[in-house]
Amino acid sequence: MVIARNAPPHIVGLIVAAVGVAMGLSGVVGLLYGGPDATALFVSAAIAIVSGLVTNRLTARPGDLTIRESYLIVTLAWLGAAVFGALPYWLAGFASPLDAFFESISGFTTTGSSIFQDPESLPHGILFWRDLSQWLGGLGIIVLVVAILPFLGVGGMQLFRAEVPGPTPDRLQPRISQTAKILWTVYVGLTAAQAVLFLLGGLSLFDAVTHAFGCMPTGGFSPRTASIGHFQSPYVQYVTILFMYLAGVNFALHYRALRGRLGLFLKDEEWRFYTAVLAVGLAIVFGANLVAGTYSDLEATFRASAFQVVSIGTTTGFATADYVSWPVVTQIVLLILMFIGGMAGSTGGGMKTLRLWAALKQGFVELRKHLHPRAVIVTRVGGKVVHEGIMLNIQAFMLLFVASFIVGVVLLTSLGVDLVTAAGASAAAIGNIGPGLARVGPVENYAWVPAPGKLILTALMLLGRLEIYTVLVLFHPEFWQRTRSRRG
Repeated sequence: MVIARNAPPHIVGLIVAAVGVAMGLSGVVGLLYGGPDATALFVSAAIAIVSGLVTNRLTARPGDLTIRESYLIVTLAWLGAAVFGALPYWLAGFASPLDAFFESISGFTTTGSSIFQDPESLPHGILFWRDLSQWLGGLGIIVLVVAILPFLGVGGMQLFRAEVPGPTPDRLQPRISQTAKILWTVYVGLTAAQAVLFLLGGLSLFDAVTHAFGCMPTGGFSPRTASIGHFQSPYVQYVTILFMYLAGVNFALHYRALRGRLGLFLKDEEWRFYTAVLAVGLAIVFGANLVAGTYSDLEATFRASAFQVVSIGTTTGFATADYVSWPVVTQIVLLILMFIGGMAGSTGGGMKTLRLWAALKQGFVELRKHLHPRAVIVTRVGGKVVHEGIMLNIQAFMLLFVASFIVGVVLLTSLGVDLVTAAGASAAAIGNIGPGLARVGPVENYAWVPAPGKLILTALMLLGRLEIYTVLVLFHPEFWQRTRSRRG
């Protein structure tokens, strides 16, 4: 296989330039609303576009990409997008360089953890950029690039496999560029549909678009300080619940449903498990809030409970209530949901319901093997055999996920952060959720977190968004030794 020199910088340069174009669009929004942020956005856009194009021009066009190069490209792309995406916050004077980077990577990883105490005090252009960065990160900048740059050829599949959330990417068409275009078409269509429904519910055009941008990528950034709770309309909240739920579903299922195959939802084991997890979580949280008398009437109790269960369960992070004040059992349920996340192939974070479902089925298989030592019993998901290699991959991923969470908790507590807050922040970061527990709950923010703590959470966000392996493999000595040797 021929490997071109400097392939990663070439592609990363294109992605940084694309981020610059998106910042320029946000600058136009700033101009329309007459805010003081337009200049910072346009300057940031110019820096990103020039830097990206120069990098692209001075490095070689890649030939076929190896898996190792794809891992490097994806990680560098996310870091590059976050670094240049931080410029508007810093140049406009709203954040220090570290805080700006934290806000930016929180956006691109669709985490939604924010250092801004009062988002409503920010100008429209900056607020639009916050949510646009999440929307771009939802299905992934890499997938977008693969969709619009078919010249990547064979390398497209490697990039897609390295970036798409879940154990295995669902290939809908023979060409990977066609698959990426289909996913983005569905993504754009659902975003537009939600924005229209928000407009029908009385939201302004700006609120409708930005909240749709924050919902479909399961991001959670809101231009309102009280998040969706700012809108007391039950209609708006139920629409948000519906689209958060849809965002947590495998987009391949959405595509096939739009082609008239609605029955595939009921046939899909992971979808049934995903829905059951949310339903059980809702039953427990609703029951606990009902017994505790958290709200004055039945509908309000159900709506608030459903909103937070779906928001946390899909890793969106929108809020309509301060669930930290709810009964302890509800907070335990929400913490568990932070680890599970949405379906594979969705924009949700967490470990993914497919991995958990496969691990549970494997557990039952092992029990049966103990009862029938001589029997040949295999694990099946969706009628297909889950081979041993895939199962080992799933188990290792879940172990690394939990280990990363524990390391995050230990490091944060060593900085003086209390245990509950540290656990909530670590789970929220690696699960790409945003709000956590205690001092990082839904009505709090991350501005107070010490600088080292923000770097720790930033690392967890990147690990969670890129599914652990993509990032950790870069720290294996053999990765670089083999790359150098193959490049001669």
